[in-house]
Amino acid sequence: MSDAAAGTASVDADIRRHLVHLQVERRLAPRTLALYADAFARLQTFASDQGVPLREVQVHHVRRWAAALHGKGLAPRSIALVLSAWRGLYRWLGHDGLVALNPADGVRAPKAAQPLPKALSVDHAMALADAAPHTGIDPVLAARDQCIVELLYGCGLRVAELVGLDLLASDDSGWIDAADASAHVLGKGSKRRSVPVGAAALKALRDWLEQRPALARGDEPALLVGTRGARITAGQVRARLKLRALQAGLPTHVHPHMLRHSFATHVLQSSGDLRAVQELLGHANITTTQVYTKLDFGHLSRVYDAAHPRAKRKP
Repeated sequence: MSDAAAGTASVDADIRRHLVHLQVERRLAPRTLALYADAFARLQTFASDQGVPLREVQVHHVRRWAAALHGKGLAPRSIALVLSAWRGLYRWLGHDGLVALNPADGVRAPKAAQPLPKALSVDHAMALADAAPHTGIDPVLAARDQCIVELLYGCGLRVAELVGLDLLASDDSGWIDAADASAHVLGKGSKRRSVPVGAAALKALRDWLEQRPALARGDEPALLVGTRGARITAGQVRARLKLRALQAGLPTHVHPHMLRHSFATHVLQSSGDLRAVQELLGHANITTTQVYTKLDFGHLSRVYDAAHPRAKRKP
Protein backbone atom coordinates (compact mmCIF):
# COMPACT_ATOMS: atom_id res chain seq x y z
CA MET A 1 0.00 0.00 0.00
CA SER A 2 1.27 3.50 -0.82
CA ASP A 3 2.31 6.08 1.75
CA ALA A 4 -0.89 7.98 0.96
CA ALA A 5 -3.04 5.09 2.06
CA ALA A 6 -0.80 3.76 4.80
CA GLY A 7 -0.60 4.96 8.37
CA THR A 8 -4.26 5.99 8.31
CA ALA A 9 -5.26 5.17 11.89
CA SER A 10 -6.85 8.61 12.33
CA VAL A 11 -8.39 8.69 8.87
CA ASP A 12 -12.14 8.28 8.59
CA ALA A 13 -13.08 4.70 7.71
CA ASP A 14 -14.94 5.73 4.54
CA ILE A 15 -11.95 7.71 3.31
CA ARG A 16 -9.59 4.88 4.15
CA ARG A 17 -11.68 2.37 2.19
CA HIS A 18 -11.98 4.77 -0.74
CA LEU A 19 -8.21 5.28 -0.87
CA VAL A 20 -7.76 1.53 -1.05
CA HIS A 21 -10.34 1.42 -3.85
CA LEU A 22 -8.46 4.13 -5.75
CA GLN A 23 -5.16 2.36 -5.32
CA VAL A 24 -6.18 -1.24 -5.94
CA GLU A 25 -9.13 -1.02 -8.33
CA ARG A 26 -8.58 2.32 -10.04
CA ARG A 27 -4.78 1.89 -10.00
CA LEU A 28 -4.06 5.56 -9.51
CA ALA A 29 -0.43 6.61 -9.70
CA PRO A 30 1.26 7.24 -6.33
CA ARG A 31 1.47 10.98 -6.95
CA THR A 32 -2.23 11.19 -7.84
CA LEU A 33 -3.14 9.06 -4.85
CA ALA A 34 -1.18 11.41 -2.59
CA LEU A 35 -3.06 14.41 -3.98
CA TYR A 36 -6.39 12.69 -3.34
CA ALA A 37 -5.34 11.74 0.18
CA ASP A 38 -4.47 15.39 0.84
CA ALA A 39 -7.87 16.47 -0.50
CA PHE A 40 -9.64 14.01 1.79
CA ALA A 41 -7.56 15.18 4.76
CA ARG A 42 -8.80 18.71 4.10
CA LEU A 43 -12.38 17.43 3.94
CA GLN A 44 -12.06 15.52 7.20
CA THR A 45 -10.51 18.54 8.95
CA PHE A 46 -13.31 20.87 7.82
CA ALA A 47 -16.01 18.38 8.84
CA SER A 48 -14.37 17.62 12.20
CA ASP A 49 -13.91 21.31 13.05
CA GLN A 50 -17.62 21.90 12.49
CA GLY A 51 -18.79 18.66 14.09
CA VAL A 52 -20.35 17.36 10.87
CA PRO A 53 -20.15 13.60 10.15
CA LEU A 54 -18.76 13.04 6.64
CA ARG A 55 -21.89 11.20 5.55
CA GLU A 56 -24.02 14.20 6.58
CA VAL A 57 -22.09 16.89 4.71
CA GLN A 58 -24.39 19.14 2.66
CA VAL A 59 -23.88 21.36 -0.38
CA HIS A 60 -23.66 24.54 1.73
CA HIS A 61 -20.83 22.98 3.71
CA VAL A 62 -18.85 22.21 0.57
CA ARG A 63 -19.44 25.71 -0.83
CA ARG A 64 -18.23 27.26 2.42
CA TRP A 65 -15.16 25.04 2.59
CA ALA A 66 -14.23 25.70 -1.04
CA ALA A 67 -14.48 29.42 -0.31
CA ALA A 68 -12.26 28.92 2.73
CA LEU A 69 -9.62 27.22 0.59
CA HIS A 70 -9.75 30.13 -1.82
CA GLY A 71 -9.43 32.56 1.08
CA LYS A 72 -6.30 30.75 2.22
CA GLY A 73 -4.72 31.35 -1.18
CA LEU A 74 -5.13 27.91 -2.74
CA ALA A 75 -5.01 28.23 -6.53
CA PRO A 76 -8.26 27.72 -8.48
CA ARG A 77 -6.86 24.64 -10.23
CA SER A 78 -5.88 23.10 -6.90
CA ILE A 79 -9.35 23.80 -5.52
CA ALA A 80 -10.84 22.17 -8.61
CA LEU A 81 -8.77 19.04 -7.93
CA VAL A 82 -9.89 18.98 -4.29
CA LEU A 83 -13.55 19.28 -5.31
CA SER A 84 -13.10 16.56 -7.91
CA ALA A 85 -11.70 14.23 -5.23
CA TRP A 86 -14.58 15.03 -2.88
CA ARG A 87 -17.08 14.52 -5.68
CA GLY A 88 -15.60 11.10 -6.45
CA LEU A 89 -15.69 10.08 -2.81
CA TYR A 90 -19.38 10.90 -2.39
CA ARG A 91 -20.26 9.34 -5.74
CA TRP A 92 -18.59 6.14 -4.53
CA LEU A 93 -20.43 6.29 -1.23
CA GLY A 94 -23.68 6.89 -3.10
CA HIS A 95 -23.19 3.76 -5.16
CA ASP A 96 -23.08 1.81 -1.90
CA GLY A 97 -26.20 3.59 -0.66
CA LEU A 98 -24.30 5.28 2.20
CA VAL A 99 -25.27 8.84 1.25
CA ALA A 100 -28.46 10.17 -0.33
CA LEU A 101 -26.82 12.99 -2.32
CA ASN A 102 -23.46 14.16 -3.51
CA PRO A 103 -22.79 17.46 -1.72
CA ALA A 104 -19.93 18.34 -4.07
CA ASP A 105 -22.10 18.17 -7.19
CA GLY A 106 -22.62 21.60 -8.69
CA VAL A 107 -19.89 23.23 -6.60
CA ARG A 108 -17.24 24.72 -8.82
CA ALA A 109 -13.84 26.19 -8.09
CA PRO A 110 -13.26 29.91 -8.65
CA LYS A 111 -12.48 30.66 -12.28
CA ALA A 112 -8.77 30.78 -12.91
CA ALA A 113 -7.39 33.81 -14.68
CA GLN A 114 -6.53 32.95 -18.25
CA PRO A 115 -2.76 33.22 -18.63
CA LEU A 116 -1.71 35.33 -21.57
CA PRO A 117 0.42 33.50 -24.12
CA LYS A 118 4.04 34.62 -24.17
CA ALA A 119 5.30 35.99 -27.45
CA LEU A 120 8.69 37.15 -28.61
CA SER A 121 9.21 40.72 -29.69
CA VAL A 122 9.75 41.21 -33.41
CA ASP A 123 13.44 41.90 -32.78
CA HIS A 124 13.89 38.71 -30.77
CA ALA A 125 11.97 36.65 -33.33
CA MET A 126 14.22 38.02 -36.08
CA ALA A 127 17.31 37.33 -34.00
CA LEU A 128 16.22 33.72 -33.55
CA ALA A 129 15.43 33.25 -37.24
CA ASP A 130 18.58 35.01 -38.45
CA ALA A 131 20.97 33.43 -35.95
CA ALA A 132 24.11 32.17 -37.66
CA PRO A 133 24.89 28.48 -37.09
CA HIS A 134 26.99 27.96 -34.00
CA THR A 135 30.63 27.11 -34.56
CA GLY A 136 31.03 23.39 -35.11
CA ILE A 137 27.37 22.59 -35.73
CA ASP A 138 26.67 19.99 -38.40
CA PRO A 139 25.50 21.85 -41.55
CA VAL A 140 22.79 19.24 -42.06
CA LEU A 141 21.34 19.91 -38.60
CA ALA A 142 21.78 23.65 -39.12
CA ALA A 143 19.66 23.49 -42.29
CA ARG A 144 17.01 21.40 -40.56
CA ASP A 145 16.87 23.71 -37.52
CA GLN A 146 16.52 26.75 -39.78
CA CYS A 147 13.60 25.06 -41.52
CA ILE A 148 12.00 24.29 -38.15
CA VAL A 149 12.21 27.92 -36.99
CA GLU A 150 10.94 29.34 -40.26
CA LEU A 151 7.94 26.99 -40.42
CA LEU A 152 6.95 27.50 -36.78
CA TYR A 153 7.29 31.29 -36.84
CA GLY A 154 6.49 31.88 -40.51
CA CYS A 155 3.38 29.67 -40.63
CA GLY A 156 2.19 29.61 -37.02
CA LEU A 157 2.21 25.82 -36.88
CA ARG A 158 1.70 23.78 -33.75
CA VAL A 159 4.64 21.52 -33.00
CA ALA A 160 2.47 18.44 -33.64
CA GLU A 161 1.55 19.85 -37.04
CA LEU A 162 5.20 20.51 -37.81
CA VAL A 163 6.48 17.03 -36.93
CA GLY A 164 3.50 15.52 -38.76
CA LEU A 165 4.57 16.97 -42.12
CA ASP A 166 5.52 14.45 -44.80
CA LEU A 167 7.50 14.86 -48.00
CA LEU A 168 4.54 13.89 -50.18
CA ALA A 169 0.87 14.76 -50.06
CA SER A 170 -1.50 12.22 -48.52
CA ASP A 171 -4.85 12.00 -46.76
CA ASP A 172 -3.23 10.99 -43.48
CA SER A 173 -0.61 13.68 -43.01
CA GLY A 174 0.38 17.24 -43.71
CA TRP A 175 2.71 18.40 -46.45
CA ILE A 176 4.10 21.54 -48.05
CA ASP A 177 3.30 22.52 -51.62
CA ALA A 178 6.35 24.60 -52.50
CA ALA A 179 5.03 25.45 -55.96
CA ASP A 180 1.87 26.89 -54.43
CA ALA A 181 3.73 28.35 -51.40
CA SER A 182 1.29 26.71 -49.01
CA ALA A 183 1.39 24.28 -46.11
CA HIS A 184 -1.44 21.80 -45.70
CA VAL A 185 -1.54 20.57 -42.11
CA LEU A 186 -3.66 18.35 -39.90
CA GLY A 187 -4.62 20.32 -36.81
CA LYS A 188 -6.50 19.40 -33.67
CA GLY A 189 -9.30 16.94 -34.26
CA SER A 190 -7.70 15.99 -37.60
CA LYS A 191 -9.02 19.21 -39.11
CA ARG A 192 -7.09 20.14 -42.22
CA ARG A 193 -6.18 23.72 -43.03
CA SER A 194 -3.90 25.48 -45.47
CA VAL A 195 -1.62 28.38 -44.60
CA PRO A 196 0.71 30.45 -46.77
CA VAL A 197 4.43 29.79 -46.63
CA GLY A 198 6.64 32.86 -46.90
CA ALA A 199 9.79 33.35 -48.95
CA ALA A 200 12.14 32.81 -45.98
CA ALA A 201 10.45 29.52 -45.08
CA LEU A 202 10.52 28.33 -48.69
CA LYS A 203 14.25 29.05 -48.92
CA ALA A 204 14.88 27.23 -45.64
CA LEU A 205 12.81 24.31 -46.97
CA ARG A 206 14.85 24.12 -50.17
CA ASP A 207 18.11 24.24 -48.23
CA TRP A 208 16.92 21.46 -45.91
CA LEU A 209 15.71 19.24 -48.76
CA GLU A 210 19.20 19.43 -50.27
CA GLN A 211 20.69 18.21 -46.99
CA ARG A 212 17.95 15.76 -45.95
CA PRO A 213 19.29 12.68 -47.84
CA ALA A 214 22.42 12.78 -45.68
CA LEU A 215 20.33 12.24 -42.54
CA ALA A 216 17.06 10.51 -43.43
CA ARG A 217 16.50 6.81 -43.89
CA GLY A 218 15.71 5.86 -47.45
CA ASP A 219 12.08 4.96 -46.77
CA GLU A 220 11.32 7.66 -44.18
CA PRO A 221 8.22 9.65 -45.24
CA ALA A 222 8.66 12.49 -42.73
CA LEU A 223 9.79 15.89 -43.93
CA LEU A 224 11.82 16.55 -40.78
CA VAL A 225 13.98 13.83 -39.29
CA GLY A 226 16.20 13.39 -36.26
CA THR A 227 19.77 12.22 -36.07
CA ARG A 228 18.69 8.57 -36.37
CA GLY A 229 16.99 9.26 -39.67
CA ALA A 230 13.41 8.81 -38.44
CA ARG A 231 10.67 11.41 -37.95
CA ILE A 232 11.74 14.09 -35.52
CA THR A 233 9.84 14.23 -32.22
CA ALA A 234 8.25 17.21 -30.49
CA GLY A 235 10.76 16.82 -27.66
CA GLN A 236 13.67 17.05 -30.08
CA VAL A 237 12.20 20.20 -31.62
CA ARG A 238 11.89 21.77 -28.17
CA ALA A 239 15.49 20.91 -27.32
CA ARG A 240 16.83 22.35 -30.57
CA LEU A 241 14.83 25.58 -30.13
CA LYS A 242 16.08 25.96 -26.59
CA LEU A 243 19.68 25.57 -27.76
CA ARG A 244 19.23 27.94 -30.67
CA ALA A 245 17.70 30.63 -28.43
CA LEU A 246 20.67 30.36 -26.08
CA GLN A 247 23.11 30.61 -28.96
CA ALA A 248 21.22 33.62 -30.34
CA GLY A 249 21.52 35.36 -26.98
CA LEU A 250 17.80 35.63 -26.34
CA PRO A 251 16.95 36.54 -22.73
CA THR A 252 14.07 34.06 -22.48
CA HIS A 253 13.37 30.37 -22.88
CA VAL A 254 11.88 29.71 -26.31
CA HIS A 255 9.53 26.81 -27.01
CA PRO A 256 7.58 25.90 -30.18
CA HIS A 257 4.26 27.33 -29.04
CA MET A 258 5.94 30.66 -28.27
CA LEU A 259 6.75 30.96 -31.96
CA ARG A 260 3.11 30.25 -32.81
CA HIS A 261 2.08 32.96 -30.34
CA SER A 262 4.65 35.31 -31.86
CA PHE A 263 3.33 34.61 -35.36
CA ALA A 264 -0.23 35.42 -34.29
CA THR A 265 0.72 38.52 -32.34
CA HIS A 266 2.86 40.02 -35.08
CA VAL A 267 0.31 39.35 -37.83
CA LEU A 268 -2.46 40.85 -35.72
CA GLN A 269 -0.38 43.91 -34.84
CA SER A 270 0.36 44.54 -38.50
CA SER A 271 -3.05 43.74 -39.97
CA GLY A 272 -5.60 44.17 -37.18
CA ASP A 273 -7.55 41.36 -38.89
CA LEU A 274 -8.63 39.03 -36.10
CA ARG A 275 -10.66 36.77 -38.42
CA ALA A 276 -7.67 36.22 -40.67
CA VAL A 277 -5.50 35.28 -37.69
CA GLN A 278 -8.21 32.87 -36.55
CA GLU A 279 -8.13 31.15 -39.94
CA LEU A 280 -4.34 31.03 -40.02
CA LEU A 281 -4.16 29.46 -36.57
CA GLY A 282 -7.03 27.05 -37.19
CA HIS A 283 -9.03 28.14 -34.14
CA ALA A 284 -12.59 26.81 -34.19
CA ASN A 285 -13.81 29.68 -32.01
CA ILE A 286 -12.74 33.30 -32.39
CA THR A 287 -12.79 33.76 -28.61
CA THR A 288 -9.63 31.60 -28.55
CA THR A 289 -7.96 34.03 -30.95
CA GLN A 290 -9.10 37.10 -29.04
CA VAL A 291 -6.50 36.47 -26.34
CA TYR A 292 -3.95 37.96 -28.73
CA THR A 293 -5.74 41.29 -28.61
CA LYS A 294 -4.73 41.53 -24.95
CA LEU A 295 -1.07 40.71 -25.44
CA ASP A 296 0.43 44.07 -26.27
CA PHE A 297 -1.69 46.89 -24.95
CA GLY A 298 1.44 49.01 -24.87
CA HIS A 299 1.74 48.61 -28.64
CA LEU A 300 -1.86 49.71 -29.09
CA SER A 301 -1.26 52.68 -26.82
CA ARG A 302 1.71 53.77 -28.90
CA VAL A 303 -0.33 53.46 -32.10
CA TYR A 304 -3.08 55.56 -30.50
CA ASP A 305 -0.64 58.19 -29.31
CA ALA A 306 0.91 58.46 -32.75
CA ALA A 307 -2.27 58.37 -34.80
CA HIS A 308 -5.23 59.83 -32.91
CA PRO A 309 -5.65 63.61 -33.19
CA ARG A 310 -6.90 63.90 -29.63
CA ALA A 311 -4.12 61.84 -28.09
CA LYS A 312 -1.55 64.63 -28.28
CA ARG A 313 -3.73 67.33 -26.83
CA LYS A 314 -2.45 68.65 -23.52
CA PRO A 315 -5.10 69.15 -20.80
